[in-house]
Amino acid sequence: MVENINTNSGKTYFWNDEKTRGIIYQIVTALLVAFIGYYLISNVQENMAKQSIASGFDFLEKEAAFEIGETSIQYSAADTYGRALVVGVLNTLKISLVGMVLTTFLGTFLGICTLSSNWLVSKLATAYVELFQNVPVLLQLFFFYALFYEAFPGPRQALHPIPGVFFSNRGMDFAIPAAHYAWSYMAYAVIAASCIAFAISRWARKRQEQTGQQFPSFWVGLGIIVGLPLITWVICGAPVELNVPELKGFNFSGGHNISPEFSALLIGLVLYTASFVAQIVRAGIQSISHGQTEAAMSIGLKQKHVLSLVIFPQALRVIVPPLTSQLLNLTKNSSLAVAIGYPDFVQVAGTTINQTGQAVEGVALMMMVYLTLSLLTSAFMNWYNKKIAIVER
Repeated sequence: MVENINTNSGKTYFWNDEKTRGIIYQIVTALLVAFIGYYLISNVQENMAKQSIASGFDFLEKEAAFEIGETSIQYSAADTYGRALVVGVLNTLKISLVGMVLTTFLGTFLGICTLSSNWLVSKLATAYVELFQNVPVLLQLFFFYALFYEAFPGPRQALHPIPGVFFSNRGMDFAIPAAHYAWSYMAYAVIAASCIAFAISRWARKRQEQTGQQFPSFWVGLGIIVGLPLITWVICGAPVELNVPELKGFNFSGGHNISPEFSALLIGLVLYTASFVAQIVRAGIQSISHGQTEAAMSIGLKQKHVLSLVIFPQALRVIVPPLTSQLLNLTKNSSLAVAIGYPDFVQVAGTTINQTGQAVEGVALMMMVYLTLSLLTSAFMNWYNKKIAIVER
């Protein structure tokens, strides 16, 4: 019998090591991506130089010379492009954050309603989902935008249902507290009260786990959040003066205004996205075994407690990942605001591009802003998903 002798049996070549090959592949890929990026950037710079198009972000320090209809901070046409873009970012953040909160609550409510034992409630919720889910969001934005201008009269004939509140085709104008140092202290009091309420909630949860004794942490926390700012308001002199909107010329002056553009965009995005969230919530609840409901009811829990304490906490593990995707879609769909004139970041950046001619930098800023918002949203939702995950022993 002849045996084959491998003279290289004592040697190990690096290409035979899976870990080493993986590192080499990653290095080669990174170099290839860097080369492609360098080629594209250098090619763009060369072409821009041939056409005498300026490059770089120096334009951010130049005067913008255009007004923005709705701002969250002080801004005028004499400010820089950089400040104008900050205004656009803040407007996008405002619509995104408010929209996420309203969408989550409305979508959760509708998802539960679709599973209601009440025939009318379940059918109405299902009809809502089918209607808003199958109509393009851009058409919904156009509809609500036109509705605001057609349903409400001009400022001189504004609807005045309650004192200090006016509805017109310029939006909703309402009274706000007049400037006073008390409001700043009350804001600090709300933050402090929220931290105290959170600490009490954590303490009550640990206490219940150790002793089984319940503590009314919700009502105590609510009392602190309401009571501490109220005490601060009294200490600061209990100011009650209001800044009431008044008709001057062709529009209202004073108070606070919610524009029809903001309202149409918010309503359209919330109603559209909530229809998808409702389906996610419904599927999450249905994924929990019916035996969980029977077990909870067998120990005497009421229907509302079965849902809030047994079914929904388990369903969240299924709900949160696709919910994150829908919240990201809401933020990205907010860029459609340009179609109805709301000055979000895309519209402000588009105006900047038209005036400066620096499209590459403007589009790059748009991509960076939406990428940052998406990553922050994903990071928060991933943290929450890990927080509610069931830890296996």
